[in-house]
Amino acid sequence: MTIVEQNTAQPGTGAERLRLQRKSLLATGVGNLLEWFDWTIYTVASVYIAGSLFNSGNPMSALLSTLAVFAVGFLMRPIGGLVFGPLADKLGRRKVLLTTMFLMAGASLGIALIPSYAVIGSWASLLLLARLVQGFAHGGESTTSYAYIAEIAPPKRRGLWSSSVFIAVGSGSLLATFFMALLTGVFSKTEMMEWGWRIPFAAGALLAVAALWLRRGMMESEHVAAAPESSAAPAWSRKQVVTAGVKLFLYEAGATLTYYTWVTSAAIYAIGVKGMDPGQAFVMSAIAQVVYILFLPVSGWISDHWGRKTTTLISLVGIAATVFPLWALMSSEPWTLLVAQTVGLLLVAFITGSKPAAISEQIPTRYRTRIFGVSISLGVAICGGTASYLSTWLNSIGNGWIFNIYVIAVAAISTLVVLKWKNNSGVPLHQVR
Repeated sequence: MTIVEQNTAQPGTGAERLRLQRKSLLATGVGNLLEWFDWTIYTVASVYIAGSLFNSGNPMSALLSTLAVFAVGFLMRPIGGLVFGPLADKLGRRKVLLTTMFLMAGASLGIALIPSYAVIGSWASLLLLARLVQGFAHGGESTTSYAYIAEIAPPKRRGLWSSSVFIAVGSGSLLATFFMALLTGVFSKTEMMEWGWRIPFAAGALLAVAALWLRRGMMESEHVAAAPESSAAPAWSRKQVVTAGVKLFLYEAGATLTYYTWVTSAAIYAIGVKGMDPGQAFVMSAIAQVVYILFLPVSGWISDHWGRKTTTLISLVGIAATVFPLWALMSSEPWTLLVAQTVGLLLVAFITGSKPAAISEQIPTRYRTRIFGVSISLGVAICGGTASYLSTWLNSIGNGWIFNIYVIAVAAISTLVVLKWKNNSGVPLHQVR
């Protein structure tokens, strides 16, 4: 048996099976964490990147150019989902997850090694290519890992295992922020501008080697390995596929809008509109996000007992009911952000804690990642990617209430979709029709 065959062979039963499942869960989680670390570090290091890789003679233009590159990377995520989603259905989840990890690691190393503007001039804008690759890989990673985690999880603990995805997402983002805070405390501003900002990109690329090693030994999803074409499940018509895709997009619109509303927009609002001290706002926001991460496995466990439909509705209805009072609570006092964001994120956790399980239980295996690749990716790009901008703009012109109404309306539409869900919690995924 070859190395590849050894690594893709399916487990036996009992202890051996559970061991490989847990190993695969760890490999996916570590990879997700590093993916989000690499993705986030670009944002928190943007000021230094602007000074190093763009024309420092015009600092504002350099910063805007850096942020434009960030936006382009974000727009590449749906394309990554569109490409890798069908491939994950055709070639298997494991191969795609190995590929996305490799691409993200290579892109991060490329950013770390790009010579400065002072050395190669406008050629430093090759950063754009690396960021395009990052966004492309990120879209494929998210799409495939949702399905993969749900498929390898024990059916009765699918919600708990699914919580690992957003634990990794939150932990990777926080780790990137704290890493950059540590570097700025150790090195001078000049050192950070010249070379210090490159350290986390290089570290992320090197740590990805460990993630690749772990992923090399992952099991393939048994649902894919069993060749869905031979399954007893009847094929869907094109109309059924499109209908399921539209419903999943409407669900994702509410899920991602409420997520970004409380993960990023709340702190921006507190600082920009209410005049909260940025340093204190960051601390309060970080505490709230730590509480959120710690609660995610609890919400996943609850979903295994109450059902994904119930916990998803708790999140959507709860956020719609509290968005006005929680945003009204925030003032220049740091504790107000802590309370509002913590409550908001705890409600968000009821949807993200079991999201991979919830959506996987609505789509048959043979269509799962290709529908995810379109619907989830477009939902994130359209509603998630614009959330902070819309919130900031509307509040800046004194019409912040419109954004709150927008959140309520989108959450209401998502609620209508979820109300029609089949209750497939704990059902083996090959039985999803």
